[in-house]
Amino acid sequence: MIHITEKFYCCGCMACVSVCPKQCIKMIEDEEGFLYPEIDASRCIDCKLCEKVCPELCQKEERSPLSVYAAKNKNEQIRLASSSGGIFTLLAEKVIDEDGVVFGARFNEKWDIVHDYKETKEGLVAFRGSKYVQSYMGDCYQKVKSFLQQGREVMFTGTPCQIAGLKNYLRKDYDNLLTVDVVCHGVPSPKVWRMYLDEIACKVGKNTVLSHPMGKKAEIKSIDFRSKSTGWKKFSFALTLSEATADGEKNSVLLSSIFTENLYMNAFLSNLSLRPSCYACPVKSGKSGSDITLGDFWGIEKVLPEFDDNKGCSAVLVYTEKGERYIASLQIDTEKADYESMLVGNPNIEHSAFLPINRNFFFHEVRKCKTFSVAWNNTISNSLVKRIWRFIYRKFNR
Repeated sequence: MIHITEKFYCCGCMACVSVCPKQCIKMIEDEEGFLYPEIDASRCIDCKLCEKVCPELCQKEERSPLSVYAAKNKNEQIRLASSSGGIFTLLAEKVIDEDGVVFGARFNEKWDIVHDYKETKEGLVAFRGSKYVQSYMGDCYQKVKSFLQQGREVMFTGTPCQIAGLKNYLRKDYDNLLTVDVVCHGVPSPKVWRMYLDEIACKVGKNTVLSHPMGKKAEIKSIDFRSKSTGWKKFSFALTLSEATADGEKNSVLLSSIFTENLYMNAFLSNLSLRPSCYACPVKSGKSGSDITLGDFWGIEKVLPEFDDNKGCSAVLVYTEKGERYIASLQIDTEKADYESMLVGNPNIEHSAFLPINRNFFFHEVRKCKTFSVAWNNTISNSLVKRIWRFIYRKFNR
């Protein structure tokens, strides 16, 4: 049975939960906000299926892509609404046109990130755009298998570890399955995400211009991790909130900040809020088994400057003949690119996130502090007192 001795060795893909014939594995949230499998040993029949589907225990061989492209959706509106070049939408629409089903990550009513499926083009809007939080898989693997066995085309998108979990769970190749993963920096804690949102909503709720009485939370209306209002290369994190005033009117406010100035994005990009397994990812370098990998073509202005318009450009890495057929069938603007040149701006394709020295201290503060901003500031402050505090913590909490 699966036994997690070190949290570095579990990516939270939930393949073990999905494959268990006795349903004796459940996911439990730890103090950092990440989910880990817990087994009811009294019901376990020791079939070892959970071990056979684990991306950590059953790692695949590294692969090099067959082709690499810089690509852009010709529909400017869709491209501007997408994180990079809008290629996901075109792939998904092709699958929908074939009476297929598309799986991806969306916000739920509480603004948590969950995996789900859609069968209409209108529904794809929920999947569009990056979401920098680990998603909850639920029973999506079982649903994928059911649709495949019905003979329907299925496109499954996710992080590389989620793709690897699905492929291991299915235990066979399906001609009607297209798997698309993303260039993954790492997945932040859902708990940290909830803390951040709660703090923002409360701050807006205490703004006397926007709400009454003081202390009431504002209602979140929309979230965009990668707004292009300030351009693709200097994208912004944007929140739209609303609150009822004393006279019953609805006021709204847009909170937008360039990613370098947003605290949540800083925690993510500095690797402080990531899952432990992201520092030793078992599915880098094409090991996920995906047909296609999508990401931002960072550095396009140096590699293909004539192709860059700062509205978003996708890096498309094709690993299989099936992936080649799909890309060739799309009406997109493309330029062939060199893998090594593309890798310069996307090192996370091959390399795991580095482990910050104050990562454990940050989560200690997350557990202790009431707000995200206090935990973050205590972690990065250059004051002598805070530096000594962090040094002492590291020394006695190894």
